[in-house]
Amino acid sequence: MSHHTDVPGGPSPLPYRWTILGVATFTQAAACFFVQGIGAMAVPLQNALDLSTAQLGLLLSASQLVPLVGLLVAGELLDRYGERWVVGIGAGVVAAGLLAGSLAQGYASLLVVLLVVGAGYSAIQPGGSKSVAAWFEPSRLGFAMGVRQAGLPLGGAVAVAVLPLVAAASGWRVAVLAGGLVALSGAVAFTVLYRRPTGTAAKRSALPAAAGPVPVPGSAPRSAPLTDRLRLLREPAMAKALLSGTAMVSVHSGIGVLGALYLHDVTGLGAGAAGTVLVAAQLAGVLGRIGLAAWSDRSGAGRYRPVLASMVAAAAALVALATPLGGHPLAAAVLFAWLGFFGIGWYGPWVAHLAEAAPPGRTGFALGLVMAVNQVAVILAPPALGLLRDTTGGYTAAWIALAVATAGTVAVTARGGKRRGPGADDAGADAGADADAGASLVGATAPAPSVA
Repeated sequence: MSHHTDVPGGPSPLPYRWTILGVATFTQAAACFFVQGIGAMAVPLQNALDLSTAQLGLLLSASQLVPLVGLLVAGELLDRYGERWVVGIGAGVVAAGLLAGSLAQGYASLLVVLLVVGAGYSAIQPGGSKSVAAWFEPSRLGFAMGVRQAGLPLGGAVAVAVLPLVAAASGWRVAVLAGGLVALSGAVAFTVLYRRPTGTAAKRSALPAAAGPVPVPGSAPRSAPLTDRLRLLREPAMAKALLSGTAMVSVHSGIGVLGALYLHDVTGLGAGAAGTVLVAAQLAGVLGRIGLAAWSDRSGAGRYRPVLASMVAAAAALVALATPLGGHPLAAAVLFAWLGFFGIGWYGPWVAHLAEAAPPGRTGFALGLVMAVNQVAVILAPPALGLLRDTTGGYTAAWIALAVATAGTVAVTARGGKRRGPGADDAGADAGADADAGASLVGATAPAPSVA
C-alpha cells in the first residue's frame, strides 16, 4: 500500500516518515527519562530524604496527576493546532520544570517539580502517537507505533543505568538537572524536525458520507458537545482499551516502584546488580513494544490479541514472583525480563488499537480521553503498592493484587468477534488514516470493529 505525502522543500516523503518516527521516539525517551529513573533511584532517594516506600510511590504519582486533565486538553489542542508546537512546548515545559527542580530543597519541592513535569508530559504521549499515525498507513501502523512507544522503556533503560550513579556520586539534584537537559534536547529536536504530511486532501475526499466532514490540517475540527464525545468510551474497542490499559499501567507501575527494592530486599542483589536487572527489563520492554506491535499488524484476530497475550503472560509472572521461586536471584531476573517484555511491551499494540478505533478527525481527543482515564490507575497504583509493601512487610500482597486485577481484565475483555487483520481495510480506512489517525474505521458513525 502506498502512502504519498509531501514535505515542502524537504526530502522525499517515504524516507522522511522514518525521520518523523525517529524524532518522535527520541522525544518520548527524553521527556520520560527522569520520571522513569525515579524507581531505580529508590535507595539514594530514601537515604537522602528519609522516605517510606509509599512516599516514593507518591513521587511517581505526582508526575501523573496533572495529565488526568492535561491529556484531555492536549488532545483538543492537537486536533486544533497540530503536533509540532503542542509537543515541542510540552517537552519544553518538562525541561523547564526539571531544570528549576535542580534547585529543590527537599521532598515537598520535588513533588511540586514533578507536578510541573506532568503538565508538560501531557502533550507528549498523545502528540507523539498522533504524529506517527499521520505518517503511516494501517498496514505498518502497529510496527511504527511500537517503535515510537519503545521510547519510554528505552529512556527508562538509560535512566535506570545512569541516574542512580549520578545521584550516588553527585546527589539527587544533579540527577534532576541531567533529566532537564535530556528533556530539553527532545523539545528542540521535535520542534526543528517535525512536519505534518501534506497532499492528503484527495484521500480525505474519498471518505464515505457516513464519516462526516474531516478537518483540513491546521483548522479547528467541528465542535461537538463533551457528553457526545465522552460516548466514545462506550464503543467496544474503546472500552477494551480502557480496561486493559488500567490493568497494565498498574503492572508497569509495580515494576517501577517495587522492582529495585524487591531485588535488593528479597533476592539479596546489590544496587548495581539490581540496576542491571531493571535495565534488562526495560530493554525487554523495548523489544516487546516493537515485536508485539509488529505482531498486531499481522494478527488476523485484530490488534487486541497481543494485548490479551501480554496480560496473561504478565499475570503468570506476577504469581511466580509471589512464590519462593521469586526469591532466587536468577529466577527473579528472568521473571523481571519477562515482565519487561509483556508488562511494558503491551503498550505498542494497545496504542495502535486505540488509534485505529478513533473516529477520523478525533484521534487526538480519543487518545487523550482514554489515556486521561487510565491516569487514575497511574496515579493511585504507585502509592497503593508502596503502602501494601509497608503495611504487610513484604511484596507478596502487591504482586498478587496486580495478578488478580490483570487476570480479571482478561476474563472481562477476551470475548468478542474475530475481525480482519490490519491493513485489510478498504480505501475509506486508508483515507482516514492519512487524514489524521492512521485509523481503520471509515467513519465516526460506523461501528467499531469487533476484536478478540
